[in-house]
Amino acid sequence: MKPAATLPTRDDAPLPADDPTLFTLDLRGLRRHWAATAARSAIGAEAMTGADIRAQAFGVPGERLMEHAGTAVAAAIRALADDTGRLGKGPILVLCGPGNNGGDGFVAARHLAQAGIDVIVALVATESRPATPNAVRNWDRLAAESRVTRVHVVTARELVILAADVDRAAVVVDALLGTGVSGVLREPIRGAVELIAKARVHGVPIVAVDTPTAVDVSSGDPSDPVVQADLTVTFHRPKTGFLTRRGAALAGKVLVAPIGIPPEADRG
Repeated sequence: MKPAATLPTRDDAPLPADDPTLFTLDLRGLRRHWAATAARSAIGAEAMTGADIRAQAFGVPGERLMEHAGTAVAAAIRALADDTGRLGKGPILVLCGPGNNGGDGFVAARHLAQAGIDVIVALVATESRPATPNAVRNWDRLAAESRVTRVHVVTARELVILAADVDRAAVVVDALLGTGVSGVLREPIRGAVELIAKARVHGVPIVAVDTPTAVDVSSGDPSDPVVQADLTVTFHRPKTGFLTRRGAALAGKVLVAPIGIPPEADRG
C-alpha cells in the first residue's frame, strides 16, 4: 500500500473513476487523498443541486458524475470493511432508492463486484425500475455482474425477509435518498431505514451515500426515522448540515470526494 504521507492532496488529483489507486487505500489514505476537496467551503442542499445542474449544462454528463460518485463510495466501503476486519465475512448490502442516490449505489455495487466482493443490491421502490435514466442504466449494468444479486423490495414482508439475515452483512449501504429530500418518510423507504437501524444494533457498519437518509444536509436536522451512519461519503464540498452537532453525530466520519464539477459551475 502506498504510504499515506506521499498521497496527493492536489485539486488536480485524478477523479475517482480515473484513479487506479483508490482500491489500495484505507480510510485514512482516502481522507488524505481527498483532503483538498474536504478543505473547500461547506454548502447546503440548494447550492449543491445548483452546482450539479450547472455542471451538466457546461457539458459534464450526469452519468459521468454518477460514475465518479459511485466509484468513490465503493472505495470507501471496501476500506471500511477491511479496516473493521469484515471484508469477505459476508456480502455488502446496498439499499438503493429509485433516484440518483440509488444510482450512485448501483455504480458502487458494480465496482465492488469487479473487485471480487459479493454484493446484494436492493431496489427499494414501489416501481420495479429506477426513476431516472442514469439510475436505470446502472441498474441494468448490474445484470452482467456474477457477484451481484439484485432484488426488488417494496412490501413490508419483503423487508422483513431481507432483514432476517442483515447481521451477516459485512457492511450495509444507505443509498436511499439524497440531498433534496425532506419531510416524513414513506414506505418502503421508511421500512428500509428501520432495517438499517436493525443492522446497526447487530454491529454492522453503515455507510451513507452523500447523506444519511432523512438528514437535512443544510441544517443537520433529522426526520424520524433517520439513518445513523458510521461513515458518510459526500461529494464535491462539505455540507453545512454535517458541521452541526446533530448532523455530525448522524453522519459519523465524513469523506468528501471530488466528482468533477468544474469551477465555473460552482457558485456555492
